[in-house]
Formats: sequence, C-alpha cells, structure tokens
Amino acid sequence: MTTAVMDALILRGPNAPFTRASIARPQPLVGEVLVRIKASSVNPLDLKIRSGNAAHAKHPFPAILGMDLAGTIEALGAGESRFAVGDDVYGLVGGVGGHQGSLAQFAAVDADLLAPKPSNLSMREAAALPLVFITAWEGLVDRAQVQARHKVLVLGAGGVGEMAIQIASAFGAEVFAVDKAAKGNIIERLGATAIDREQTTPQEYVGDHTGGHGFDVVYDTVGGVALDTAFNVVRRFGHVVSCLGWGTHSLAPLSFRAASYSGVFTLLPMLTGKGRAHHGAILREAKRLAEAGKITPLVDPRRFSFETVAEAYGEIEKRTSNGKIVIDIAE
Repeated sequence: MTTAVMDALILRGPNAPFTRASIARPQPLVGEVLVRIKASSVNPLDLKIRSGNAAHAKHPFPAILGMDLAGTIEALGAGESRFAVGDDVYGLVGGVGGHQGSLAQFAAVDADLLAPKPSNLSMREAAALPLVFITAWEGLVDRAQVQARHKVLVLGAGGVGEMAIQIASAFGAEVFAVDKAAKGNIIERLGATAIDREQTTPQEYVGDHTGGHGFDVVYDTVGGVALDTAFNVVRRFGHVVSCLGWGTHSLAPLSFRAASYSGVFTLLPMLTGKGRAHHGAILREAKRLAEAGKITPLVDPRRFSFETVAEAYGEIEKRTSNGKIVIDIAE
C-alpha cells in the first residue's frame, strides 16, 4: 500500500530556515478529523516559538509551526459525527506543545477545537480569527462578563485588541481603546473611541470618559507598564483582564478599588487537553457574530505562500503588517 504524503514546512531548530519537505500525511484518530488546510495565519507568538524563547509554549524541534487554520474536512476519524467530509472549518489547533501546526497541506485535528467556518468569510479571513478571537472572548465574556451598561477600555489595538473592541461593541458596551495616533482610524472604524497614548494621560482619559470613576472593564493586551495602568484606571468593583500579565506588579491600586483581576492563557486547552470543546464553542460564537456583521477580521492584503513564509515572519517581526498576515497553503 502506498503511503499518502503531503508537503509541509519543517523547522529543524530554533531560528532555523523553514524547509519544505514531503512527509507522511497524518491519519485522523478517534475524535479527530483530517483537514485539508487552505490558510494559516501568523501570530506574534509564532515568532517566539520559532526562536525557542516561548517558555510557556514550547514546541519540540523538528517542528511544524502555525496555530490557526481554515480549511476543508478531508476525512473523519472513527465515530466522528459532528462534521462531514467537505465541511469548511476553522480553529486554533496546533503549532505548540508538540502538536502539528498549520504550515502543512493537511492536519489531523481534535474535532473539539474546530467550528464551521463563517459563511461570509473567506478562508484567509477565517484563518485570521481563532487565536485572537478566543483570547478576546475569554477575557471579556468568560472572565469579565461584559454587559451593555459597561464602559470598556482596551489597552492596545493589535490583533486581540481589535477583536476585543468588536466583541465588547457587539455586547452593547461603550468601548474606548488606547494606542498610538496612527491606529485611531482603525479603532474608530471598529466601533470604539480612540485615545492617543502619546497625547492623553490615564488620569486625563479617566476624567474625560468616566467622570473620574474609572472603567468597568479594562482589557490589557500589551502587558508590562500597560497592566499597571489598567490597575489604576479600573473603577471600584471593576474587572481587569490581561493576556500578557506575566510580570511583577503592585496590586495595591487594584485592591484599593476592591476590583478583580483575571489572566487569560489561551493555549491551555491545547497544552493540557482540557477544555477543548469550549474553544470550539467560542468559535461558533465568532461564526454567529461574523455572519451578523458584528465582527470583521482585518487581514493584511499581501499574499504569502510556502515559498515566502520567512518574509511573512519578517513582516511580523518588523511590525509592518496592516492587519493579520495569512499564508496561503499550496494544494
């Protein structure tokens, strides 16, 4: 019997060049599906994993990177009935913890991690969503329980911040976002009030937008000093969330407001095997919001392929992307 093969990009060691190779095509096990990958997006975390510097997201070498994917189901593992061959799906599925990533033509994926692709999004747009949407949703909805009456402040309008703005707006909250002036138009277009971090102090925007009371929910997507700022601009009994809260911080400002804090670690289900079905459920919420016109992924218009993946990673490193960078996967 001839073994089915596929093309994939192999990383032999930290910061090694990507090498295209023909390897055995994986076979879906019980609870898995085989996905023919059409698009894979690049996240800043991918750069840390590639360099071997992501202590919280180790991926043994040789490795196939890529956490997000969108594609079409090619085959079903034994007993799998939630999906059918030919279904278009998307998800946050691998590229960490020894799980094969999406820089390959096929992947055998735990079906719990997948959801049907939003019908109004292209494969490229769908591939841009999983990590950033799940991260934003877990912070705002699962942890902070965002509501229509809330004033929500988002610190940083990168990929997660852009999703946080749109999710909070979809829940009817009044949303504000702090970033550099160049991000102002994007922030406003997504439904938030833009605050120029270089022209307005935290004390000033708390006074201007909350009457000095502070924000009900603050989502820090930057970490470091930004998280300290979050502790100082949340209102009494409010909630601070961070997806980059890894430093050492004084909790005194938070405690004096009787406010609470939650961390978000989106990779836990992939790394531990626990809670994976919740990721699939969150992506079904993303599908609902996308099809209702409530969220739109911002995708860099430049096209990248297996041959130009190194260039795509370089653009992320230089921070020159205009939206999420997506790799078109060859057939």
